[in-house]
Amino acid sequence: LITDQNVYANERFFYHGRPIDGNNEGQVFVQVQQLIKTAGKRGKQVELAKTNVSMAEWEFKSVLRNLRAELKKDYYTIAQLQGNASLFDDNMLRLVKLQTAMGREFTAGNIAKKEYLRVEALIIGLRQDMADNAKDIADAESELKTMLQLTGNTFIAPVAEDGEMVEVLPIGILSIIDSAKNNNTDYRQALYELQYGRQNLVLQKALSAPDITVGPEFDQSSNYTSNYYGLTVSLPIPILDRNKGNIKSAALQVKKEEAMMKMADNKLNNDVMSAWQKLMLNIKLVNSGNDVFYKDYYQLYKNIIESYNNRQISMIEFLEYFNDYQNVRINQLKQIYNLRMAKQGLNDVVGVDIIK
Repeated sequence: LITDQNVYANERFFYHGRPIDGNNEGQVFVQVQQLIKTAGKRGKQVELAKTNVSMAEWEFKSVLRNLRAELKKDYYTIAQLQGNASLFDDNMLRLVKLQTAMGREFTAGNIAKKEYLRVEALIIGLRQDMADNAKDIADAESELKTMLQLTGNTFIAPVAEDGEMVEVLPIGILSIIDSAKNNNTDYRQALYELQYGRQNLVLQKALSAPDITVGPEFDQSSNYTSNYYGLTVSLPIPILDRNKGNIKSAALQVKKEEAMMKMADNKLNNDVMSAWQKLMLNIKLVNSGNDVFYKDYYQLYKNIIESYNNRQISMIEFLEYFNDYQNVRINQLKQIYNLRMAKQGLNDVVGVDIIK
């Protein structure tokens, strides 16, 4: 809306009147203009805005995916460390009982002091391992509680999951890759960035077409007739400015996004394949039938302590069995942790939980 009026005339402000002769006094000019966009600019801008919204949505999903992955990592880490803590507690209980018994034997002069001190040194080393493990639990708990917005002395105790052993995956590798292309946040963001670049190029080309301005106008007392009604049409003629710079820039951006899209496609395929292979390897390790071995080894470990108490084996043999058993159990817990993280790694790269 455009208006133009006289402010001061004949010693009066905003004077508009009509004397006896009937002619109007004081100018009044009113014009209404409507801009009409050509070449489908409005529709192209709407599509560009929709794509921008989709990019923001997938960026938000990426943040959530990373948070979930970090939360599960801390959760599984605490579960593994708690398993270590139980192992250390059990071993400490057995060593303390052994130390008490050896103390009586040492007082009676039945064993050498060096044997007693070796067990005491073993207890000291185990206490250090327990302290280090407790510190790692505290660090993981702190991160987990921060993400869950918990404070105080709350302790989050992971519940052991059933079905750690996985026989087969629910879908094949090709289906997993297809699912990843529909749900992986990085891939979808790259896809929408390419789409945005192409839409922007189309829009920049459309902007080279001039828009039209149309509207009615009324002019009182400032034209060849007292009350003038007219129609205004405005069409700029782009002789020097054809938006060539922005078009060239948008075209180069599209080439860049196409290259990034190709890289994202290759990366997604490689990441899915790598995560799948890691999961298969960990499934093979966990399903290798070692459960019987771990049970038998645990029973052997208990027998070794009794054998040492009965002086049937030497101190060196006892120490070897003790250290070997603790390493075997820690490795077993590590395998379970690796399997859980391999599952999470595949789910993470796909973008949805395809395996529980």
